[in-house]
Amino acid sequence: MTPRLASALMPLMRRFDAETAHGLALLALRAGLSGADRTPDDPVLATRAFGLSFRNPIGLAAGFDKNAEAVPALMRLGFGCVETGTVTPRPQPGNPRPRLFRLMEDRAVINRMGFNNGGLDAYRARLAALRRPLPAVLGGNIGVNKEGAVPERDYPALYAALAPVADYIVVNVSSPNTPGLRDLQGEERLIGILDAIAAVRQPGQPPLLVKIAPDLADDALGPVVEACAARGVAGLIISNTTIARPETLRSRHRAEAGGLSGPPLFARSTGMLRQAYRLSRGRLALVGVGGVGSGAEAYAKIRAGAALVQLYAALAYDGPALIPRLKAELAALLRRDGFAHVADAVGVDA
Repeated sequence: MTPRLASALMPLMRRFDAETAHGLALLALRAGLSGADRTPDDPVLATRAFGLSFRNPIGLAAGFDKNAEAVPALMRLGFGCVETGTVTPRPQPGNPRPRLFRLMEDRAVINRMGFNNGGLDAYRARLAALRRPLPAVLGGNIGVNKEGAVPERDYPALYAALAPVADYIVVNVSSPNTPGLRDLQGEERLIGILDAIAAVRQPGQPPLLVKIAPDLADDALGPVVEACAARGVAGLIISNTTIARPETLRSRHRAEAGGLSGPPLFARSTGMLRQAYRLSRGRLALVGVGGVGSGAEAYAKIRAGAALVQLYAALAYDGPALIPRLKAELAALLRRDGFAHVADAVGVDA
């Protein structure tokens, strides 16, 4: 099956509630029913970030494959990187259903999943069993349990466990669906977590990134950037989902609690990305997330300061055919504007 044919089946998936459809999508991926993008990537798309080489700058955001169950199939869709997780030390069921909602009129998603996952042991075993070399860069996203968490203990333990099996590791302190988690973005708590991870990191181990919320106050972004840059963090992922509800939302689900993702997040997350690029002054690589569903939107993130971009909601709406289309559009825009490499366009509008 080709990605285009797999995408043609997307209207059938919408007959199911969002979480059931997501589970079916993972089953289809594991069964090899999603197809593969066999078109070679345009050389203009090849890039490097935080010491790693990427065949293209388009990544899958964390949250789609929480338990690392479909990594090879997702990589075959044409992504330059696939970020799995969020994984917590112990398994947990997450919040009660329903907890995932399509906002069809807005092409957006609201989720209040609550870090539902099968826990570190099973997740790590799946990553360790992957046949290498992989066709794309593999990321691991780490978080803490809802109950019994000690962040300064748990994040370093998660990092140490995943360091041998992931290419980069992301500290998630920005999901709105675990009580108190976003408080860890405060300068003092974040410094404590980063220092604790630094104490267990060994030379040559995977780069560390931090994922932040778009709802972070403007005057709080500078201290986060400085804390990360001073403690060996390689990059920031900007941003997680938002608890804000723009007045433009039309869906009947717009008032559901949880994190909003998709096009309504684009302007806020891109503005924060631009600000972080100016503040970081080249010390951190930035990953732009939020509302990317076309080559033009990926290009706007890159011009705002993103070395890489990630998406999630657009894949849920458009299916696997999105990735080759997005890459072709992005390559055409880069060449139109005279850029020989993605890296040349990073931050030109910031």
